[in-house]
Amino acid sequence: MSYVLEGMLIARVEDWGKEKGLIGDKANPDRQMLKLIEEVGETARALAYGNREELRDGIGDCVVVLIILAAQNNMTLLECMDAAWDEIKDRTGKLEDGLFKKDGDS
Repeated sequence: MSYVLEGMLIARVEDWGKEKGLIGDKANPDRQMLKLIEEVGETARALAYGNREELRDGIGDCVVVLIILAAQNNMTLLECMDAAWDEIKDRTGKLEDGLFKKDGDS
């Protein structure tokens, strides 16, 4: 998928969030964070049970919630991802049991 299409998808979610009152004066980032935890739990369940369709939906739901949470805090998902990339791009470490452990972590 191109960056343009990805940006359009993000913009659609932001517009939807505004229409639903999730982004704006009445927005509550604390509640959005709770929603993220709920969606992460559903995603974990789908992964644990090997349900690929529910896993896809759960990952997508998490991304939607993160887009809205970022917008509630006057940020964009892309700028948050860019900041994370800047932090990890030169990170060193090793893969242990399928988990990347950065140098310095025990």
